[in-house]
Amino acid sequence: MAEKLAGKVAVVTGAASGIGLATTKALLGEGAKVVMVDWDEKALKPLIEELGSNAVPQITNLLDPASCDAMVPEILSKAGQIDILYCNAGTYIGGDLDETDPATIDRMLNLNVNAVMKNVHAVIPHMKTRKTGDIWVTCSVAGHSAIPWEPVYSGSKWAITCFVQVMRRQLREHGIRVGQVSPGPVVSALLADWPEENLRKAKENGSLIEPTEVADAVVFALTRGRNVTIRDMVVLPTNFDI
Repeated sequence: MAEKLAGKVAVVTGAASGIGLATTKALLGEGAKVVMVDWDEKALKPLIEELGSNAVPQITNLLDPASCDAMVPEILSKAGQIDILYCNAGTYIGGDLDETDPATIDRMLNLNVNAVMKNVHAVIPHMKTRKTGDIWVTCSVAGHSAIPWEPVYSGSKWAITCFVQVMRRQLREHGIRVGQVSPGPVVSALLADWPEENLRKAKENGSLIEPTEVADAVVFALTRGRNVTIRDMVVLPTNFDI
């Protein structure tokens, strides 16, 4: 079968684990060169060795303003072009608002919202010049429903839902498609902060999905003809109810 993304350069943030790693592998499988962005150099190094020459490392700390600003220019110097930007990196806070602290709130909003906006801002001139590109973001079902046990996380994802839909309208006339994937609960380290009872029930009744199932949705959207934009994909475990 033909590799649908041969010749494309994809950038995936948070690429060393979870959805980011699963999507990296799926994109490589479709023939793309993938720039794997992560702050954890120790985790990234063996993955690059395992995945081969089409996997390119990019050490960026998205919470550090200078490092974040340098990301797109550094990638362009390595890879020459960016066809796909997948803003996947994120973090999670569960629990009532008064159970957290301002520093933790800042960290979540800086990573889940501000870094996404800055990465998209940085890549737009390049994609506009080339008159083509795909920008995708990992959102969440929490960006479509007010989840009572995760007000900060849910708030950050509602912000991203709005941002993605606005950018889709701004950029479509330039040949740039913008969309988001909104998973339900995914088996990953992010669920560590879930209320223990909620996590136990989810595991017992099959209300969790694997990162690979989210990656499949992203690749599906990216491999549609240019006359089609998949605006938003909500990917839920069949037994998940919210």
